[in-house]
Amino acid sequence: MLIGVPKEIKNNEKRVALTPNGAETLIANGHRVIIEHNAGVGSGFSNEQYVAAGCTIIETAADVWATADMIMKVKEPIAPEYPHIRKGQTLFTYFHFAASRELTEAMVNNGSTCIAYETVQKADGSLPLLIPMSEVAGRMAPQEGAKYLEHPMGGRGVLLGGVPGTKPATVLVLGGGIVGINAAKIAAGFGANVTMFDTNLYRLRYLDDVMPANVNTAMSTRANIKQMLPEADLVIGGVLIPGAKAPYLITRDMLSLMKEGSVIVDVAVDQGGCVETTRATTHQEPTYVVDGVVHYCVANMPGAVPYTSTIALTNATLPYAVQLANQGWEAAVRANKELELGLNVVDGKIVYEAVAQAFDMPYTPLASMLG
Repeated sequence: MLIGVPKEIKNNEKRVALTPNGAETLIANGHRVIIEHNAGVGSGFSNEQYVAAGCTIIETAADVWATADMIMKVKEPIAPEYPHIRKGQTLFTYFHFAASRELTEAMVNNGSTCIAYETVQKADGSLPLLIPMSEVAGRMAPQEGAKYLEHPMGGRGVLLGGVPGTKPATVLVLGGGIVGINAAKIAAGFGANVTMFDTNLYRLRYLDDVMPANVNTAMSTRANIKQMLPEADLVIGGVLIPGAKAPYLITRDMLSLMKEGSVIVDVAVDQGGCVETTRATTHQEPTYVVDGVVHYCVANMPGAVPYTSTIALTNATLPYAVQLANQGWEAAVRANKELELGLNVVDGKIVYEAVAQAFDMPYTPLASMLG
């Protein structure tokens, strides 16, 4: 199979879908790998490193898209890339379809096969290709929140950990999954007082056992969140329903409960956000203010640390990429239920029910297409 890796063109996105070591593994399995010129430079990987691994460097993105059987990316295709995608081509990347009707319609119309990293799912419910970037984003969230709590950045001038004689900041973490647990660890390490919310009592018991003493847990109900919001200096949203739009845990009217200059970091922005006032921002313009509350809603947070993120992502995606390349997507998903759950759009049809429901579009069960 001919595998293509174009350069990412989303705002300030410096990650690349494949490290030279990852490419070398695919080549060792008998495949060809083409890399767009300088696609890896932002992550610290030179053209020469890819050539040494056995890749071919291609000058333009158009040529990568035109010749590759399978495209590996980091972020979802954006409008300038839509015309390059052709019927029957396999795309393996983060899509987060439920957050964008435009993207969903574009992929339906071009007839490609879209395998979404974020919905590849193991039998235990874990999301192996989402986990590494959730770990990165979760660990970044308190770091970014601490920065924007500074007065020159628009915040209320609170130091996350406080100092002797002053109270540390109060941090609320919505969601006790991968993002939440990583965010809470870092916030607690800064010395903040942290409360984690989740709807799963068993998860809350686990978190209560493993988290430091300055982390408390609470059942995620509207009443409990409203009760805590007046105390919050920083709120981190880490809610996820695989493949579906995130629910709003903080509505517009609830912002009035928060202190002026407090900060929301909504990591769930890729799935539409768990705060009603969330809208996607970029690393170039990461924040905006609503009702006196600073919102940080960058849709590709791990792109700010591309070297770490690229290695972590390749570590997770490579075994699946090898299987797709060795067997082709149809045989691969028949053999691997985890990959089957990654299929979102096939030949103009939405085969992931939560995506179809998000936009009230037709849903086609995958079984009817595989026969």
